[in-house]
Amino acid sequence: MVTIEQVDKLREKANISYDEAKKILEETNGDILEAIIKLEQQNRISSPAGGGYYNSRQKVEEAPEQNNTRNNNGQNSGASFRELLGKFIRWLRKMISKGNSNYLQVTKGGEKTTTVSVTILVIGLVFAFWVIVPLLIVGLFFGYRYSFNGPDLGKESINQVMDSVANAAENIKNEVKGENSHGENSNS
Repeated sequence: MVTIEQVDKLREKANISYDEAKKILEETNGDILEAIIKLEQQNRISSPAGGGYYNSRQKVEEAPEQNNTRNNNGQNSGASFRELLGKFIRWLRKMISKGNSNYLQVTKGGEKTTTVSVTILVIGLVFAFWVIVPLLIVGLFFGYRYSFNGPDLGKESINQVMDSVANAAENIKNEVKGENSHGENSNS
């Protein structure tokens, strides 16, 4: 016995009239897939574009959303490795471009001593962290000040933090030398 749901589903898939759908389903004993195949053989409907196949499942199940997670079988159901690599390379180029347009400026006594690209600074921090960080800290105690300049890092808030760190280093240096915060010698 053919149900109305089967007829409606076949009409949706094959775009035929109610009577045609009911007749073909009765011939195939309610098998929707067999009915579609028979309609194709009779040239009453065209086969899917580019080959393909018909499916009697709902459309939500037909085309699951593509994402970059793995399905239960461990296969990647999203972007391919080449696409992910391309996205990563584009992101890396963007970051290098931003790093090259921003720089760390080193000053001593108000006079600029050197300027280093943020890209070079980051590469140095990645590969020589235990050398770069101590040099920057020791530089603070020798009166060097650091500030970031450029379209992305030349913000006042970042440079205020850098100035407060330099001031803290200066205060520590003065305390070690035995001077108080007013510049007077504490041994007097």
